Amino acid sequence: MKTAICRSIGLSPNHLFISGDKYSFCKGPCSNLCVPMAVLTKGSGKGGGILEKPIIEKATPGRESEFDLKKSRKTAPPYRVILHNDNYNKREYVVQVLMKVIPGMTLDNAVNIMQEAHHNGMSVVIICAQADAEDHCMQLRGNGLLSSIEPAGGSC
Repeated sequence: MKTAICRSIGLSPNHLFISGDKYSFCKGPCSNLCVPMAVLTKGSGKGGGILEKPIIEKATPGRESEFDLKKSRKTAPPYRVILHNDNYNKREYVVQVLMKVIPGMTLDNAVNIMQEAHHNGMSVVIICAQADAEDHCMQLRGNGLLSSIEPAGGSC
């Protein structure tokens, strides 16, 4: 258990900590067993001293908090994964590959993406971080679909 002193205590150089004393760090039935390890004071040395304000330790340097990691992920520029129409693959196969490769892809979304690529020549499959976009693009190509990535103009 950590304890912090939230107020200044004026002490003389000869002050002793006695069980039950109003300046005692220890309270309760075992207070007579407590011994303060050290008391840091500042002052002139003649009169009394004042206990220093407790020091609050900072986070370990080089370690990022979860908040910092999320912030850095959000500031990475997004990329579009684009599906291009081809005359080789059947529509049902394209839908199956989209659902297999893209996490969270529903049947309805896959059908809509496939239809848009068929009618317009291309369709945006997903907007995500560059590393993920490259991975999705390679998986789509590995399954015989034509795909590419490009930087997205807006945010995810």
